[in-house]
Amino acid sequence: MAIKECPSCAVEVDKKYNVCPICGYEFPKQKSGMKYLAIILVILFSLPLIKLILSLLNK
Repeated sequence: MAIKECPSCAVEVDKKYNVCPICGYEFPKQKSGMKYLAIILVILFSLPLIKLILSLLNK
């Protein structure tokens, strides 16, 4: 079972629920495009760091 934590009351809630059963917090709907965009940005920003580390190790 995939779970997420409610930011309002810190109760673990099943990911399929859009509302916390304890406090009624409504989880914002996340577009899948934003998830992929975040992954791409992490990769793009990590590449120069990896190149720098590798160049320092080769010296």
